Amino acid sequence: MSTKGRVLVAMSGGIDSSLAAVLLHEQGYEVVGMTMKTWDYASSGGTKKETGCCSLDSINDARNIAVQLGFPHYILDIRNEFGDYVIDHFTNEYIAGRTPNPCVLCNTHIKWDALLQRADKLNCDFIATGHYAKIRYENGRYIISKGLDENKDQSYALWGVSQESLSRTIFPLGDLHKKEIYEMATQKGFVELVNKSESYEICFIPDNDYRSFLRRRVPTLEQEVKNGDFVLEDGTIIGKHEGYPFYTIGQRKGLGISVGYPIFVTAIDKANNRVVLGTQHQLARNAMKVSQLNLSKYENITNRKIETITKVRYNDEGTPALIYQEDNTIIVNFHEPVFAIAPGQAAVFYEGDDVLGGGWIMESFNQN
Repeated sequence: MSTKGRVLVAMSGGIDSSLAAVLLHEQGYEVVGMTMKTWDYASSGGTKKETGCCSLDSINDARNIAVQLGFPHYILDIRNEFGDYVIDHFTNEYIAGRTPNPCVLCNTHIKWDALLQRADKLNCDFIATGHYAKIRYENGRYIISKGLDENKDQSYALWGVSQESLSRTIFPLGDLHKKEIYEMATQKGFVELVNKSESYEICFIPDNDYRSFLRRRVPTLEQEVKNGDFVLEDGTIIGKHEGYPFYTIGQRKGLGISVGYPIFVTAIDKANNRVVLGTQHQLARNAMKVSQLNLSKYENITNRKIETITKVRYNDEGTPALIYQEDNTIIVNFHEPVFAIAPGQAAVFYEGDDVLGGGWIMESFNQN
């Protein structure tokens, strides 16, 4: 029995989670591998070949690593849990006129809970993933911080993981660069991982066409919402759209509208089935409200104003902002305008490299 403990590693079959398992094995942990089946792509009706973390090839790749290193590997079917929560939420958010972030939601409400439940059944002390992030215990709190590799940092997607879950979580890749992972895989003879292409699409929409997914998911949707109005910010009608759920804040391409200058989606008006269009300047906001909070670094920030770098989407570099909490809502005042803030996306607050916490964007606005 290992003196370091027994750890359940989430293995997608990709290079990052595979090397996470390899590194923990070499460090002396008793490793148990687990691949989660979250989605049956054949049922989505898409046209692209099945790839990514739910494919049979990926499951076999994860199993092969376990066989080579001599540790057990299990397949965990969470399609029902995933579909009922993540996919229903994804669909309902678009119908509500918001832009969801299913990967963050899955981490928060599905994967960690599912892993911990199985870890207990398998007598595992810890769980581990291949995320590029760090975790430490300080002042009675488990704090997530950015991974060493800024280009691969995934701390944004982890803001919703609870303190209880973090207390049993290991991120083996937090102090490594992606380049080092490729080098390690090559040196250890896992060439197939180095040559394997990585998938960045939503796992249940591998063809990256969410509009077609919504049409298949809700066959009556298009008929119910098509032929609404495209309007300018002053209410002037300038055309007809295909249905408000098929547009996102900040969208410029695929509008089918020409006004002689660049024009963007600035708001979704579900109540009136309108899509509001405007200039890039009209897309800017300097404040927003964030709800459904999860604080990581502090237990609460009531009666405090904190300077942060706030991200409004995964690939956002972040913007300096002053935040403060009112009841269960955080008010964010940006120090410079931010473009294309989409309700339904996650907002994550950073102090230096540390994740202070995060929540879901309710609305954005401009204030003097």
